[in-house]
Amino acid sequence: MAGAADCGSVKMAEAERSAETLKEKANNYFKEKDYENAIKYYSEAVELNPDNAIYYGNRSLAYLRTECYGYALADATLALELDKNYIKGYYRRATSNMALGKFKAALKDYETVVKVRPNDKDAKLKYQECSKIVKQKAFERAIASDELKRSVVDSLDIESMTIEDEYLGPKLEEGGKITLKFMKEMMGWFKDQKKLHRKCAYQILVQVKEVLSKLPSLVEITLKETEKITICGDTHGQYYDLLNIFELNGLPSETNPYLFNGDFVDRGSFSVEVILTLFGFKLLFPDCFYLLRGNHETDNMNQMYGFEGEVKAKYTAQMFELFSEVFQWLPLAQSINGKVLVMHGGLFSEDGVTLDDIRKINRNRQPPDSGPMCDLLWSDPQALDGRSVSKRGVSCQFGPDVTKRFLEQNQLDYIIRSHEMKSEGYEVTHNGQCITVFSAPNYCDQMGNKGAYIHLKGSDLKPEFHQFAAVPHPNVKPMAYANSLMQMGMM
Repeated sequence: MAGAADCGSVKMAEAERSAETLKEKANNYFKEKDYENAIKYYSEAVELNPDNAIYYGNRSLAYLRTECYGYALADATLALELDKNYIKGYYRRATSNMALGKFKAALKDYETVVKVRPNDKDAKLKYQECSKIVKQKAFERAIASDELKRSVVDSLDIESMTIEDEYLGPKLEEGGKITLKFMKEMMGWFKDQKKLHRKCAYQILVQVKEVLSKLPSLVEITLKETEKITICGDTHGQYYDLLNIFELNGLPSETNPYLFNGDFVDRGSFSVEVILTLFGFKLLFPDCFYLLRGNHETDNMNQMYGFEGEVKAKYTAQMFELFSEVFQWLPLAQSINGKVLVMHGGLFSEDGVTLDDIRKINRNRQPPDSGPMCDLLWSDPQALDGRSVSKRGVSCQFGPDVTKRFLEQNQLDYIIRSHEMKSEGYEVTHNGQCITVFSAPNYCDQMGNKGAYIHLKGSDLKPEFHQFAAVPHPNVKPMAYANSLMQMGMM
């Protein structure tokens, strides 16, 4: 019996050594920002030694870097179940909860760290910042419950805003009219890192809110045989890459229509420039330039990932409130020739959803935690049939069989969605019935991915993929305006 026990101990020691080797391999991949391989080898280490809290903690951080917040949260929780004194586990879990907008849960973990480490300045700072957000959210809920809440537009007096003589930048024409000349001047002005006058920015926002509010939740267009449309995925505040898309593919026009599929802002530090450019083109070409809402056109995401901070730094808190109002009117999906459906995230947590159900969605709000509106913004495809819990911690993952049933029920050919970084800029899955397009190359200045956009022709609706590389931009790092908790939590 003793020999068998010794043999078991030797095998266990060998497994632990092998697990440590795998962890070091994963750590090296993590340092090289190859998070997929880091996750792979942390997972192999976990299989060999499932009782080591550090492996779960490290994998949690790798999941955070790949925006798999649900998985990151689960790993941090497992790490703490194994070792309640593993301080990094509390940090990881708090960061995951912050990313998911679960601020009270995050505050609880930061409170634990402060109690254990009362002299830790970093822990105190995180606790104070998180506490401030929890109080702010409570205040916002109290205001939101007031049925008489006024629009920011009602409190603006744009006409009385004066444009100073020293301002030499682009101005809208009489009556706030957008022209192609103005758009070209504004894009050049932004390229030189100059700020559009606040009066012009407000004029754009007030007008685009009016235009978007008249649109249905499901926009339906028809391409003639000779017509084409360009579909772009996430741009995430990467203004200089947006300019490159227009350089490669031509400026928007009545004969060169575009659809931008959400996540225009956050992470990249030129989000204001991206969104004002896109809104400007929406006003110039309302019937051939299309914008859909992404999960980052929401208050929680903007608070954590930079857009709110950027608007406040470049303009005012009031202007961010108006952006928030405008985002709520962005349509949620678009059908092309009744055969292709475009949305930011993906399909639904339950079968049976129809196009008519999408048409009926009341979108003028922050998205709920579940249901069709949430799914359209948040869900992801998976390789296996059926559905599973989302890696992001919101909505679900849906398989090829789910896609097939949805398309058959709604007499569609395929879906186009964005929402996920792809190394080639696009990916075709689910037997050609689910296409992902992502248009932010070298995402966050570190992922090394290509960007892509899609051409669809009315004659056959066959997708043509066009890839492009990142271009240089001024030395302002991604997440420069992000909440300090997210910046510190991702270190």
